[in-house]
Amino acid sequence: MSGDSFHEGTRVVRAGLPGAEQGTPFLPGPTFAAPYHLTGDPRESDYVYGRYGNPTWSRYEGALGELEGGTAVLFASGMAAVSAVLLPRLRPGDTLVAPADCYMGVRAVARDYLAERGVEVRLVPTADPGFADAIEGATLVWLESPSNPGLDVCDLSLLIERAHATGALVAVDNTFATPLAQRPLDFGADFAMASASKFLSGHADLILGYVVARDPAAAEELETWRTETGAVPGPFEAWLAHRSLATLEVRLERACATAQALAERLAARDDLVALRYPGLADDPAHELATRQMTRFGSIVSFTLESADRAERFLAACRLVNQATSFGGVHTSAERRARWGGDDIAEGFIRLSVGCEDVRDVIADIEQALDASGAR
Repeated sequence: MSGDSFHEGTRVVRAGLPGAEQGTPFLPGPTFAAPYHLTGDPRESDYVYGRYGNPTWSRYEGALGELEGGTAVLFASGMAAVSAVLLPRLRPGDTLVAPADCYMGVRAVARDYLAERGVEVRLVPTADPGFADAIEGATLVWLESPSNPGLDVCDLSLLIERAHATGALVAVDNTFATPLAQRPLDFGADFAMASASKFLSGHADLILGYVVARDPAAAEELETWRTETGAVPGPFEAWLAHRSLATLEVRLERACATAQALAERLAARDDLVALRYPGLADDPAHELATRQMTRFGSIVSFTLESADRAERFLAACRLVNQATSFGGVHTSAERRARWGGDDIAEGFIRLSVGCEDVRDVIADIEQALDASGAR
């Protein structure tokens, strides 16, 4: 059961499910197999060997493709999905343009593998007005909106149009937004990728990634890369992620509403050095995010005056888990600068709002801010 005629809350519940058949489950369990029964021409069988395909992957890929509006290919991790887009398509002499403030793993691949092999890498901040000019002569343009962790937003329509005018392909990291807030292929992108470890699975219990391609032929190339490099997902993880997809809209509705309320409460405080949330009317990204996103997300970033204050704040939280990653049902936060690699202040906090009661989340964060400010 599928189709764009249904509202998103219905589509996430039904996406990728097989047709109704007497005595069968709504979502079949995971298929565990290395070889499959196979006689004759292997091209006449849907499944031949576990590295080539799996019906559990196929169902989840069908669901993701429906939600994103393209053909989805599932990978073992978000970085495996990133690598499948970047590495096969860029050769010595090609040019990659990417945000200087995008996810650090993407920048690491660009710096340590692509640049070392003769690919020109141009890194420009997401909010830099010169980003469009940097696209001239590019082979592939990588975009991330909102950016991780700074929450800057770029004009997808403008940049994608500019890239295509120069003959470049465009890939968009849609992990922060999810297909329920933003569909990059609708803006003309060639690829949308995401870490399904985050919002899509939502329970902080698995690692997966995917790429959705506008062109089915490009999706076949991604499948070939996955097969030949072995970046294959586990069937149990794929099944868990598909099962969790049904609650995506409900989880996002709660988390985004709480994030908006929290950001508005934090904006009224005088002890934050900076605060970013695209849903705030005075946020630098608000106008653009309002035009191209249907939700503002559940990530709230704010800066305290020092690393020491930030660590005291985190230690004082009773409800907020100290952890990296984001997008789960549990509210979590970290002092992001502890990793290095991002141009952010030492007291910068990336907070991922979960599905707890809004009153409890706000109360815990405010008491922790009050406690950490006391000397």
